[in-house]
Amino acid sequence: MNSKVWFRRALSSGLMVAILATYSMVALASPAAAVGELTISATGNDTPNVTVNGETAKSGRSIFSSSVISTPENATAVINLGKLGSIELAPNSTFAVSFDSSSISGSITSGTLTVLGSSAPVNVKTASGEMVKLNAGESASAAGKKQADDDSHGGAAWWLWAVVFGGAAAGILIATTQGNNDIQLGGNAVTVSPTR
Repeated sequence: MNSKVWFRRALSSGLMVAILATYSMVALASPAAAVGELTISATGNDTPNVTVNGETAKSGRSIFSSSVISTPENATAVINLGKLGSIELAPNSTFAVSFDSSSISGSITSGTLTVLGSSAPVNVKTASGEMVKLNAGESASAAGKKQADDDSHGGAAWWLWAVVFGGAAAGILIATTQGNNDIQLGGNAVTVSPTR
């Protein structure tokens, strides 16, 4: 009779291990959730108070789909989603991001966001309810205006380069008109000849 009890115990234990192994394999085979990383840049001396789902966040924090990111007036935040791309939030912005393994979308309720890089267009719902598709380098505000990058259409960056080149041209012009046509190459150096 003792052998029947040991046989039943061994059989029960073996079945429990088989069931546990089967269910753990199913759980381990599920696809991993897509995860992003938050990078915060402060524009002043104060510590930025960027929040994720209402909690204060620091650079390096993991971002999951359906997270709400808010930036204060003294900070910008970049959401890096690896192969999918990255999104920059301007100061005073609030953005609810949604993403999976192949796309990024979300809704902006205040401020401005810029798509820094993306493998596919980013679908953004603005505060006015408008859906905007953004490619890399394009921005959208909560008011619903799709804005192109200033550098690509000769905006403010064009004026900066015009001032730099204009200043350089003026400096060269002044330097050439001030020198009485005296060219002194080598100065007053003594030249020693090897042969006499």
